[in-house]
Amino acid sequence: MQLYNKLSAKERAALIEEAGKDRMTISFYQYAKIGNPQVLRDHLFLNWDQLEVLGRIYVANEGINAQLSVPAENFNAFKTHLDSISFLKDVRLNIAVEQDNKSFLKLKVKVRDKIVADGLNDDSFDVTSIGTHLKAKDFNEMLANPNTVCVDMRNHYESEIGHFDGAILPDVDTFRDSLDIIEEDLKENKEDKNLLMYCTGGIRCEKASAYYKHKGFKNVYQLEGGIIEYTRQVKDEGLENKFLGKNFVFDHRRAERISEDVVAQCHQCGEPCDEHINCENAACHLLFIQCKSCAEKMKNCCSEACKDIIQLSFEEQKELRKGKHNSNKIFKKGRSGVLKFKKIS
Repeated sequence: MQLYNKLSAKERAALIEEAGKDRMTISFYQYAKIGNPQVLRDHLFLNWDQLEVLGRIYVANEGINAQLSVPAENFNAFKTHLDSISFLKDVRLNIAVEQDNKSFLKLKVKVRDKIVADGLNDDSFDVTSIGTHLKAKDFNEMLANPNTVCVDMRNHYESEIGHFDGAILPDVDTFRDSLDIIEEDLKENKEDKNLLMYCTGGIRCEKASAYYKHKGFKNVYQLEGGIIEYTRQVKDEGLENKFLGKNFVFDHRRAERISEDVVAQCHQCGEPCDEHINCENAACHLLFIQCKSCAEKMKNCCSEACKDIIQLSFEEQKELRKGKHNSNKIFKKGRSGVLKFKKIS
């Protein structure tokens, strides 16, 4: 019984190219009490692997968080399987704004302590007492209300390339960092202001809204389905789009363009740009914004030091990496002293 990937990302990419079939990039989440996450994890992998589903799925006692890619011809079978699981029946599926057949190249279903790392003790408050969900039309109206404070619940590298007009953009590295900072900054307005939140697909706001209600905020609202669903409703209903720039996504696409506005700048020269890239040096792999001119000049690297390293042979580079552990704890996304046009603290 196969419960893990047998193909590398490179091999999978070649198969997708050869098949020539359209794939759909989808995301969804659902909070629910899951008694044995490992059993659900194995069940999902066995069934989804047969449907050629690829993606990154987290399962925990508190629910499921999934970003995945499925062949368009298998979508109905995939939806039927979802509906066969009681707590996933009719779950809202966020369909990507821009499709890419290679958004995911492996199927990874992992058991985690939480489906989003929020650092909260869920036993200390009612996680089901969430804020009011707003659809795109109502969100636009609430956003225009002068008594509203709109907060982006995403991280700095996400909001930097795109955000709602007039939103507060916390300069944080992680979701858990933002929770206390936002509460402190808005503590004087817990009763008299509308707290309006949004994130990529809605999952972070789901937990945050319950937390802020527990902390005494009286009027808590959240964008239903996040930026992804908002964009769909804006197009389908002919609404005014209040989102500027790109929506950062956690797959090989890195972002979906929502409007033609470019609200970010190249981290190396300061020119308008919203293209994220990972440093070509495998020992660095820093995520940062780089324009085409700097990409050519720096050979897709974040610094002269990294540019020098990629000129070395593979074996020499491998030797330099020995004993060094490359992780998010060391290499923060978009923060480095070598990036002239990006804050490092």
